[in-house]
Amino acid sequence: MIIAAVLSMGSAPAPAMSYLPIADPSAPPTHAPSHRAPPGKADRLVVKKAERRLYLMQGDRTLRSYEIALGFQPIGHKTREGDGRTPEGRYLLDRRNDRSRFYKALHISYPSPGDRWRAERRGEPPGGMILIHGQPNGKNRSTRIEDDWTLGCIAVSNREIDEIWSLTVDGTSIEILP
Repeated sequence: MIIAAVLSMGSAPAPAMSYLPIADPSAPPTHAPSHRAPPGKADRLVVKKAERRLYLMQGDRTLRSYEIALGFQPIGHKTREGDGRTPEGRYLLDRRNDRSRFYKALHISYPSPGDRWRAERRGEPPGGMILIHGQPNGKNRSTRIEDDWTLGCIAVSNREIDEIWSLTVDGTSIEILP
């Protein structure tokens, strides 16, 4: 009887399966943080591209707000490497680099599996290395460069990246809105 059950299981058609689902930009991050934000730290970041603002949030409360610069083609979601757009959707701050070409950098988990899948369908690389960062090293800047100048990153002043760095932890979610 057990052998018959095993044999009948092997003959059943396999369920349809999607290996790389299309990510809904409004869906939660695919890898939810495994921890809560420590007291005094932001539990999420919200970027409003049209406002050129980044908000550090703790629950419904805004901890800090910063003026930002975006990619040199800021309108629309990043679709491919070199398009100059800042992605839109939900991601994570997944690592930090204090030895970057910029004064400190927080890496954003773009591209998601859905971003990769869509780019692959178009036959284009999705791009990557999207960061929240300070100003370029070697410029001795105390203020930020005006206008949208990055390749798709989110730029703030060096003083501001120090503050963002200290008020976030790896695994913090970030929502980037149009």
